Order: sequence, then C-alpha cells, then structure tokens
Amino acid sequence: MARGGRGRRAGRWGRTPRPAAAVARITSRTTTTATTSRNNGATGPTSSSPRHCTTAGILGGRSAARRLRSLAPSWTECPIDAVDRQLVDLLRANGRASYAELARQVGLSAPAVHERVGKLETAGVITGYRAVVDPAALGLDVTALVGVIESDSVDDTGVEAALRAMPEVEDCWRVAGSEGYVLKVRVTDIPALEAAINALNRIEGVARTRTTVVLSTKWEGRHD
Repeated sequence: MARGGRGRRAGRWGRTPRPAAAVARITSRTTTTATTSRNNGATGPTSSSPRHCTTAGILGGRSAARRLRSLAPSWTECPIDAVDRQLVDLLRANGRASYAELARQVGLSAPAVHERVGKLETAGVITGYRAVVDPAALGLDVTALVGVIESDSVDDTGVEAALRAMPEVEDCWRVAGSEGYVLKVRVTDIPALEAAINALNRIEGVARTRTTVVLSTKWEGRHD
C-alpha cells in the first residue's frame, strides 16, 4: 500500500513528464546544434561530449538550467489531497504525534508520512508547532476582544508595529467595517486590562477603541 502511495505522489509532487516523442525531438535538435557549433572552424576529428548535448548546454549552462527548472510547474501549486488534509487535521489535534502514529491512521508508511509532512511544511501549509496552554494557569484570568477604530489619516504599518509590540495582544485581525482591527487581549486582571486599553488609545493613528470582556470560553481553536 505504501508503494502505491509513493507511486501516486511521484506524479503529483514531481514535474509533469514530457511525451516520449517530444523528448526525442528535443534531443535530436540539441545534439545536431551542438555538433554543428563544434564543427565550425574545427580541423580535427569531432569528439562528442554528452554534457554539451542538452538544452541547458546550448542555452547557457547552469543558469539556463535553473531558468528551465523555474518554468516547470511546482508541486506547491497543486491543491493538497485528502491524505494531506487528514494529516493536517491529525497534527492540529496533536502536534506531538509521531510519524508512526500518523502513518497508522492514514494507512501509509512512516517514511511516506514524513515526506508528506515535510512538503506541507515547505509549502507553508503547516507554519509551525506550539504548546496550547491554560491562560488561567499562567495568571491570565481576563480575556477581552478590543476593536480598534483608526484615525482618518493613518499609517497602517505604524499602527500594526505598535500593536505587535504589546505583549498583552495575543491575536490581531484586520477587519471590514467601522473598526480597522479586532484584537484578542489577555491580562491578569481588570486594572491590567484598563492599562492595556489606555496604551492602545495612545498609539498614533488610533482614534478610539471598543472593548468586549469575555465572561467564559466555551471553546477556542476547535479541532473536531
């Protein structure tokens, strides 16, 4: 089963193979061109060198080869398949799952799963792994959603840099509507929340804020 999976992935992740007839025509043309260019002005016997009888060799060596490779379709342009989605769901639920455990659940070999996960990471589908902690255990007992309303003339870059510099701001979303941003703020208590809101209102480009205090969390980051 693992071999079958790898065979299918070879077509999916790799480059699209050229038809045999097209390969033959390209080889024929490049070989003839290379031989002719060597024979012009030559007085001795012609020696054939395989490294010159390639399209990249005719067009300019390694730099041309890189240009040709860049024209080939990348596997990252292909949509992820059902197995990839299953692996993503499993890793979202348990980022510490071993490749052997993942392999058992998706029906592939551990090396095949390792290869797939590596490609998902390279493509930016999986952006990282982190610990999910209980905020209350860290003393962060107050959570609030804060809407940020910008001034008429505002430098988005400056506002976002200032928001990013505040450790109380855990998440930041750019939104449509009267508010420009919605933030998730976590602090120890109400006085700390008041201090965070005052700091937000002092940021250049922020006209005012609108705060909603979270009473309880029913779920956060669902994985079902």
